[in-house]
Amino acid sequence: MLNTLNRRLEKAMPLITPASVLIGVLLGNYLSGYAYLSTWIFAFITFSGSISSNVRDFFTVIRRPVPLILTMLILHVLIPLLALVFGHVFFTGDDFTITGLVLAVAIPTGISSFIWVSIYKGNTVLTLAIILLDTLLSPLIVPLTLSLLLGANVEMDSGAIMKSLFVMVVLPSILGMLLNEWTRGQIKVKWGPRLSPFSKLGMGVVVAINGSVVAPYLRSFDSRLLLISAVIVTLACSGYAAGYVTAKLLRWNEDIVVAMTFNGGMRNISAGAVLAVSYFPAPVAVPVVLGMLFQQLTASLWGYILAQRNNHNNVSGKASIQQTKVS
Repeated sequence: MLNTLNRRLEKAMPLITPASVLIGVLLGNYLSGYAYLSTWIFAFITFSGSISSNVRDFFTVIRRPVPLILTMLILHVLIPLLALVFGHVFFTGDDFTITGLVLAVAIPTGISSFIWVSIYKGNTVLTLAIILLDTLLSPLIVPLTLSLLLGANVEMDSGAIMKSLFVMVVLPSILGMLLNEWTRGQIKVKWGPRLSPFSKLGMGVVVAINGSVVAPYLRSFDSRLLLISAVIVTLACSGYAAGYVTAKLLRWNEDIVVAMTFNGGMRNISAGAVLAVSYFPAPVAVPVVLGMLFQQLTASLWGYILAQRNNHNNVSGKASIQQTKVS
């Protein structure tokens, strides 16, 4: 039953997040009081996703680190700088919105990227290594990125943010990885299918709770919110495109292309929303919540693009083989 539920939830992933945001906005008065639960629910989600990680896979990638390093540069240098530029161009003087845009892309790559990479037969070992390294470094990277790019324009409690990331992301990741090693992978086999559907449902709950906190800012969808949405989608697509183009230019195998594409574009956006709601004024959370609204949809779009290009390449390859035989 749980396996069936998990498969159905995987297919519904592009709809779960937008539906949860809508529920949060409609039930804001009832859900906003449960914001304190977001951290703990997200810790469970992280643990559920990390039991498939192990030290051996990580060091396999470390021996050939170039794809890993380039993905990290896309995640934490290229796209945050682009977010800062877009923020100052389209929202001049609005420090809250600029902070929200930078925060939305400063957080580590999303655990859900592993699902998309698996679906499109990408390099899951590289993906797990990126997720693990980015997760472990997130308490340092996120405050540092915000501090370097925003400076004195925004007040933040860096220590509290690091502590929250440690509880939400780092500690459950290490625990999951150690349990995977200790059980020699059996925890993934036995408990992975059991925990997966609950982690996806938990993601919906977290999104709904965070949506409820910023509900007053989302109920009147005006031209400004439309512009923020367009910028968020553009930033996400820029991350996917940067990962894809980089891997293609370096002529790496298709599995690495798929892994870099999804990891370059996806973010642990729910963790970012928890941080935004917990440590910043509510307007800062608006771009992050909108990012949750569109993340799975943009992932679906890029999955479709990758599938179409693969189909085109396969057809071209078969045609070339047939032409060679005729010749």
